[in-house]
Amino acid sequence: MENSLKCNFCGRNKNDITFLISGINGHICNFCIEKTYSIIHKKFIIKNNHENKNKFTKEKIKKPKEIKSFLDKYVVGQNEAKKILSVAVYNHYKRIQKQWNNNKDFTNIEIEKSNVLLIGDTGTGKTLLAKSISKLLKVPFAIADATTLTEAGYVGEDVESILTKLLQSVNYDIESAEKGIIFLDEIDKISRKSNNPSITRDVSGEGVQQALLKILEGSIVNVPPQGGRKHPDQKMIQMNTENILFIAGGTFDGIEKIISDRIEDISIGFLTKERKIKNRKKNHIKSILSEDLRKFGLIPEIIGRFPIISYLNPLNKNILKKILIEPKNALIKQYQKLFDMDHISLNITDEALNVIVDKTFQLGLGARGLRIFCEKIFLDYMFDIENIQSTLNIDKNIVKKKLSY
Repeated sequence: MENSLKCNFCGRNKNDITFLISGINGHICNFCIEKTYSIIHKKFIIKNNHENKNKFTKEKIKKPKEIKSFLDKYVVGQNEAKKILSVAVYNHYKRIQKQWNNNKDFTNIEIEKSNVLLIGDTGTGKTLLAKSISKLLKVPFAIADATTLTEAGYVGEDVESILTKLLQSVNYDIESAEKGIIFLDEIDKISRKSNNPSITRDVSGEGVQQALLKILEGSIVNVPPQGGRKHPDQKMIQMNTENILFIAGGTFDGIEKIISDRIEDISIGFLTKERKIKNRKKNHIKSILSEDLRKFGLIPEIIGRFPIISYLNPLNKNILKKILIEPKNALIKQYQKLFDMDHISLNITDEALNVIVDKTFQLGLGARGLRIFCEKIFLDYMFDIENIQSTLNIDKNIVKKKLSY
């Protein structure tokens, strides 16, 4: 009797299937379960994508001034970079929205996307700017490290793996990912290493730059679902990168000398020795040109994929102090909130803040250095939190002792 059981949907006999699930008045086999799941899952994704698309096309895009005003809450200073980034992001998402609405203005004119290159010292706010933009626009966001990428066939990750991170951030919702933002960090580390004669093949330099071109310009790319290396048996996910905004960042250590040499070459014969020395002390990043990036080691094609280039100024002590106490995500505000959760009021003197800023400035790590020293100061108090009364007062002497000044 049991062997005569069959699926009421497809009619397969129990002996021809892996398993059969019995209900009150019928049975269903594993093949029909998989088929049903596939249909429901596909309809669910289409419905979701349609809803997301409608939401995005109807949503009012923030104007550049609104974007900059939002960035001001999280990033102190860097007004020129915030202004450039606000305009670039506004134009990018305005372009996408008009395309999705099948706007007639786009029938004869094709507006290309404008990826952004941010240049500045470590800790000046490159990553924070990109994160803040994605938070405002409520679009998918992923950070990829260019130093892990190598040319296909070598140890490391394929360039397509940077798209995997974006897909994973939205649980593989392809349509959402295709209008996201990718922050490509340490892009200066994939510059050409032609100055080193011992390298026979530049597998993590020019080779990676060539591989990135297709992704940056906008095309259909086969993405490995789990990242890493692609292999023939792996099922790929196709993604269109046309509307993905790439924001790349790097310190470009040594590029100031390239810029300085170019400026001096132009001014040769007109500058005295004293003025040349004074010139070298200036912040030359603001005078950066495409030819400086080419001399640094970026190939012309890559430079062309980043038409918008902005720089971030080095942080002085005044800016560092503002970063410590003013933004919505200021470190001191964060620690005050953490202590407040345990009903403890944290008070820190202005002199104590100055000590933290001085140590950070000496370290030369920008805003990242602030966190290093704050962790050192507050770690023991956090660990011993049950023994702290209602108020914790931090003064200059405590900070000096904690930091072994």
